[in-house]
Amino acid sequence: MNDAFFASHIRTISDWPQPGVQFRDITPLLRDGAAFRRLIDAFAERYADSHIDAVVGIDARGFIIGAALAYRLGCGFIPVRKAGKLPFTTMQESYALEYGEASIEVHTDAALPGEHVLIIDDLIATGGTLLAAVNLMTRLGARIIEAAAVVDLPELGGSARLAEAGLPAFTLLRY
Repeated sequence: MNDAFFASHIRTISDWPQPGVQFRDITPLLRDGAAFRRLIDAFAERYADSHIDAVVGIDARGFIIGAALAYRLGCGFIPVRKAGKLPFTTMQESYALEYGEASIEVHTDAALPGEHVLIIDDLIATGGTLLAAVNLMTRLGARIIEAAAVVDLPELGGSARLAEAGLPAFTLLRY
């Protein structure tokens, strides 16, 4: 894995979505076919022997990475969506993020008790989204292997919150 390679494919957008936020945009990484392949390969190499039953991808960029990774690992994919987007019976979890509040939800039959899941998103900021996804999966009885993301923003405290909650986390980059 080459941190400089991945970092060279991420752009920073100042003051978005509000003043003071330095948004780390992974869309250039996703747009470049070779870079996207290396991204999925890096995660697949890490989890190849983890016996994962499903990858849990968080709306929306976690869907892109998570679905490709699930395909590569030969396991299922579980979408965790923003509230109001899933058609079947759902469970919901609310959380705070660095610039507001939100809720996510999952189908009540998304994971079976005892299944091993990996939760993935594009970045760890305050950790709220990942912790909410962990709570949803825990309520379903799933066993969390790890939380993963492309980028960690440690200044915002999310990775520390995950560690305090006893959740192992992995990221490719830290800003």
